[in-house]
Amino acid sequence: MKTAKAQAASKPFQALTAADLMTAPVMVIHQETSLKEAAHMLSGCHISGAPVVDQEGRCLGVLSSSDFVTWAEEPGEASAMEKKVTCFIAPWGEMIDIEESADQEISRFMTPQPITVSPKIYIGDLAQKMVDAHIHRVLVVEGQGSPCGIVTSTDILAAVAKAARRAPRGK
Repeated sequence: MKTAKAQAASKPFQALTAADLMTAPVMVIHQETSLKEAAHMLSGCHISGAPVVDQEGRCLGVLSSSDFVTWAEEPGEASAMEKKVTCFIAPWGEMIDIEESADQEISRFMTPQPITVSPKIYIGDLAQKMVDAHIHRVLVVEGQGSPCGIVTSTDILAAVAKAARRAPRGK
């Protein structure tokens, strides 16, 4: 994935926007995707969350590690050959076997109505939205609500670290 962070190098910290910080393009999960396929997409891309979109590309929700609290590989007992079964613990504490729940709609597990922002929102306002909502990622959307990027708390911390390195240090 390409990031906009390189173009933000010369901007003052307070002038940074979501467009400067976001990772784009953002991987999306289509609402028709099975739970099993969505789980494998996130795991395979080594990311902790992605927006769920409808057929027009509008954001419906977010499927994240907060929704899938714990991933585990447990040996199955379906055959003589040892089979691996992917499981997770849902936020309400239920252990869900992905193989048994494979065809369930991801809308049952996603966080609906995610926090979204404009690419033009400033870093301070962006960070405040994340703090207020107790979240670690916001979706950057344009037009009809189609995700064009994602900003994580790590992206904001990286901008803080870069600004701190450039700032004069007191003695």
